[in-house]
Amino acid sequence: MSTITLSRHLRVGGGATAELPELLTTLGAARPLIVTDAYLVSTGLIAKVSESLVAAGFEVAVFDRTVPDPTTDSLDAGVDAVHAHRADLVVGIGGGSPMDTAKALALLAVQGGSMRDYKAPTVNIGPALPVVAVPTTAGSGSEATQFSIITESATDEKMLCAGPAFLPIGAVVDFELTVSMPARLSADTGIDALTHAVEAYVSRKANPFASGMALQGIHAIGKNLRTVYADGTNRDAREAMMLAATQAGIAFSNSSVALVHGMSRPIGGHFHVAHGLSNAMLFPAVTEFSLEMATSRYADCARAYGCATDAEPDEHAAEALVAELRTLNVDLEVPTPLAYGIDRQVWTERLPLMAEQALASGSPGNNPRVPSAEEIVSIYTAIFG
Repeated sequence: MSTITLSRHLRVGGGATAELPELLTTLGAARPLIVTDAYLVSTGLIAKVSESLVAAGFEVAVFDRTVPDPTTDSLDAGVDAVHAHRADLVVGIGGGSPMDTAKALALLAVQGGSMRDYKAPTVNIGPALPVVAVPTTAGSGSEATQFSIITESATDEKMLCAGPAFLPIGAVVDFELTVSMPARLSADTGIDALTHAVEAYVSRKANPFASGMALQGIHAIGKNLRTVYADGTNRDAREAMMLAATQAGIAFSNSSVALVHGMSRPIGGHFHVAHGLSNAMLFPAVTEFSLEMATSRYADCARAYGCATDAEPDEHAAEALVAELRTLNVDLEVPTPLAYGIDRQVWTERLPLMAEQALASGSPGNNPRVPSAEEIVSIYTAIFG
């Protein structure tokens, strides 16, 4: 038996942002707090959304001090903002960082304490303020997941915080918000979504519901990721990628992520590499490491993606997926950690701690092949340069 947890309300499609006031009315909100970042304020998007809510009778406030890869320190002012506005609902607008921040603030404002109190393996069931998520990137899937990733400021540990308390009650999935995404962000978020879908499908916690969502997402990403990287104005490809990111989010929220994500979080925490980019650095090597324990599942992913046919044996199809992930990294200009600018000595010195943090997150335990700390260090070493 599988337990499936989903948001209650999804508004999906071009122009769906215009339906946000109606959604908040349906949810009975009166005093929403918009959680976003300074960049989206500068684009005029937040003013437009705020004006539409005010016109509909809501009392609106904006917290725009979220940071990339949100930290425990960055949450303090946000909790104060929730209390000062007496918010009864939080609207997270942006990429994964604003949405994860919104989820964290909604919990902390009600329960108090520190995010460390809520890190995995704790399963958080609430209470929390309701959250509505409005993604502006096609990647994190946070609009559909019961997870929030917050970095501990004192240690640079990226903490996985999980449970139904973090699942948005609703989401507005409007691909038109992604059309202006630059190529680098399109690539990084697209590979993030692909990683979510593949890991959800091969995870030890996979189930038929999540697997179906994962395969749909993999298929769409295989057809459209290179297109949005080359031509961000292609609306059909943008729409397909946005839906795929949400499908992948639903998939891994109801299955799990695995070794790529477990190893990716320490890279982001210690070296401030964007999450999707650190996933991309790891994805081919981790997939190759894991193949022998889930060959048929990886072969299914390859066929859904389009880099293998039904006629090919599973072994060949699975190997084709690894080859395609390496080619994809070349085509999307994904740097190695060395090329990114990370110092080799610092990287090497931190490997034991990074391996420890990866294992502590729990994600590697969901991988088809569960690694030891030494094997994790070996993978980190192999991808560096």
